[in-house]
Amino acid sequence: MNAPLRTRIKFCGMTRAQDVALAGELGVDAVGFVFASKSPRRLDIEQAAALRAHAMPFVDVVALMMDSPAELVREVVARVRPTLLQFHGDEDDAYCRGFGLPFLKAVAMGGTDDEPVAARFAHHPHASGFLLDSHARGGSGGTGRTFDWSRVPHGIDRPLLLAGGIGPDNVFDAIRAVQPWGVDVSSGIESAPGEKDAVKMRRFVEEVRRADAAAD
Repeated sequence: MNAPLRTRIKFCGMTRAQDVALAGELGVDAVGFVFASKSPRRLDIEQAAALRAHAMPFVDVVALMMDSPAELVREVVARVRPTLLQFHGDEDDAYCRGFGLPFLKAVAMGGTDDEPVAARFAHHPHASGFLLDSHARGGSGGTGRTFDWSRVPHGIDRPLLLAGGIGPDNVFDAIRAVQPWGVDVSSGIESAPGEKDAVKMRRFVEEVRRADAAAD
């Protein structure tokens, strides 16, 4: 896929209404709500439904799951009304597409794995896009660590979102090196897990736009 004209931005791990609202004001494309059981940013359905009301028009709401029971996913879809689902576990393609919504599939780029990186995308032919994160296979995201960006494969025919250790100080370099369709940030714009920092949020968006302008 060719480099996008504009890099999309997703702020993930949102837990506060003011952060969801500010994301919209800054022109962020999507906000993520985490339902993975081991995450410090995990929301229950009531919390997520309340935050959903603060998402601005034209901002996608993404529900992040990791090996979650199908009953939970269905309840989140019904009550939180996400735009997309994002799966970070060992979910197969049939499971991911079984909820009537487009989905993103996380691809673990950390650790050691005998399977070539490019081959992993074939396991989910119905994914709308893939999120490349720095955790090892079987681990979870939100580690705050980067991975070797030179390992990002070329020629993938669907959008790639770059995640893992990205923040205001390195997102410019990340975009220039990888030219992803989008970038996904969580801990890189926080003052504490789940608590976004308004200054870092604004700087992150400014750096993404600076990278886009440099590409032009």
